[in-house]
Amino acid sequence: MALTLIARIKAKPGSEKELENAFRDMIKKVRAAEPGCLTYVLHKSNEDPTTFVWYETYTDDAAFATHRKTDHMKEMGARIANLLAEKPQIELLTELDRK
Repeated sequence: MALTLIARIKAKPGSEKELENAFRDMIKKVRAAEPGCLTYVLHKSNEDPTTFVWYETYTDDAAFATHRKTDHMKEMGARIANLLAEKPQIELLTELDRK
């Protein structure tokens, strides 16, 4: 079954645009190089402009593991480390059914 990740990431005040730019670069890389990633969607909170939410779906655990090990994921981690206000909140979900 598919694996879904929901990540809430809070930017340091004033670094929202730089963080968004890093995320947009990541979107291009993931969509171009990761066939096991079914959905990779970035959201920004309407109530708090420092909060970003990712909604990601992978075909299975192996595809998610591959995503975490990519060079572009490692590069993004280093690129955004100083832009975050706090540790990201990550929730993993296993799909049970799909219509």
